[in-house]
Formats: sequence, C-alpha cells, structure tokens
Amino acid sequence: MEHLEENGFAPAGENMFAGLLMRFKLDNGVPRRMVSCHTGLIDGYIIEGHVPADDIRRLLSEKPDAVGLAVPGMPRGSPGMDQGRRRTAYDVFLINNDGSTEVFSSYPGN
Repeated sequence: MEHLEENGFAPAGENMFAGLLMRFKLDNGVPRRMVSCHTGLIDGYIIEGHVPADDIRRLLSEKPDAVGLAVPGMPRGSPGMDQGRRRTAYDVFLINNDGSTEVFSSYPGN
C-alpha cells in the first residue's frame, strides 16, 4: 500500500480471513496459478499481488477487456518486497476474461 500511496493512489485496506479472501479472488476471476498475498480492485479491475504502480496506470489507460493484473507469488524486488539491491526476474500478467493469461510487462532480475 505504501508503494501505491507513493505513486499517487489512495488505497484503502481491509483484512479478510484466508478462506474468504481466496473465495473473493476466485469469484472475481483470479486463476489459482496467479494467486498472491494481496488483492485489490480499481475501476472494475482486479490487482493481484505486488503489481507496480506503472503497470496499474497503463492498465487504466489502455482499458483492456480483461479481469486485471497479477504478479503470482512474492518476487524479491517487486513493490513491497524490496530487499536491498537483489531482485528476482518476474512478469506481470494480464488476466483475460476466459482465465487465460499473457505477459503484460517483465522486470529483469540481477
């Protein structure tokens, strides 16, 4: 949430029990293989996991007919997972309405 605030968003949080959160994710079109720790909603799109603010801005600008974006797992170096200079390469996926996914953007590791 700090990353989003630092990038001009005004996130509001709500803690949910694990079972209810998983049900929310699945009911809103997040495939199991895309699940991460955090889930957000913005302008009708799901944001799953540690998605960079620039990708959220791009999503809102392009407005694809899709469920939203996801970064599965918790890759080191993604927003909120900053651990020094080390980063794991990771992809941000666009979740299509049929549950398929495609790479929306990629971030290199080091």
